[in-house]
Amino acid sequence: MRVAVIGAGGRMGAEVCRAVAAADDLELAALVDHTGVGTRPDGISDGPAIVGALADVDWDDVDVAVEFTGPATVRDNVVALVDAGVDVVVGATGMDSDELAAASSAAEDADRHVFVAPNFAIGAVLMMQFAAAAAEHLPAVEIIELHHDRKVDAPSGTALRTAELVADARRGDPVVVGGDDDHPGARGFSHHGVPIHSVRLSGLVAHQEVIAGGVGETLTIRHDSLDRSSFMPGVLLAVRKVGSQAQPLVVGLEHLL
Repeated sequence: MRVAVIGAGGRMGAEVCRAVAAADDLELAALVDHTGVGTRPDGISDGPAIVGALADVDWDDVDVAVEFTGPATVRDNVVALVDAGVDVVVGATGMDSDELAAASSAAEDADRHVFVAPNFAIGAVLMMQFAAAAAEHLPAVEIIELHHDRKVDAPSGTALRTAELVADARRGDPVVVGGDDDHPGARGFSHHGVPIHSVRLSGLVAHQEVIAGGVGETLTIRHDSLDRSSFMPGVLLAVRKVGSQAQPLVVGLEHLL
């Protein structure tokens, strides 16, 4: 299976390149990034060098593209990639419901497939599922997500997805706890009635706590990605399965596990 990596010059993109290159059943076919043109990520000694634009790639030589750029470019890239005839695995966060609908429509029109995961770490997927299970029984839920200081979006896609799963699992209305009106924002960002608190610090990679509260008790569910390699088993799973998914668009690694 021939794989292109979009955003190959970034830290996640470079990690994907190394994982694809190390897999016996995958071939690194193209690298795209607006930085690092003419070079290769660390650890990649041969094969294609980075080109600056999607138009610089012969897409007839690619089966699947892995998109790890950012919120400003991901939607346009996904539409262009399915129009070029390739299936797409999306790791870039920031796609809202309208952008997901546009990606689904474009994939259906092109008879291609798009897979989107807010988080490719298998432990993070389990954390989200456990949080949804807890929300059925403990009415108050809050999310604290912590990421490195170069992450451009806040809240994270993982936190937003967790809040949606919590809201869907609840049996009643969310427990709303107010804050001091003199300090707006102190209670975090509310998504589907779930407060999310975002931390951005150097030294972190990707971490999330879900704290659920009941009468006289709390339950804390935490996941930590200590290295970007934690995301690679999920990325490679999606690369191998995206072409056989039943729907034009699938969101969430839990559907592939």
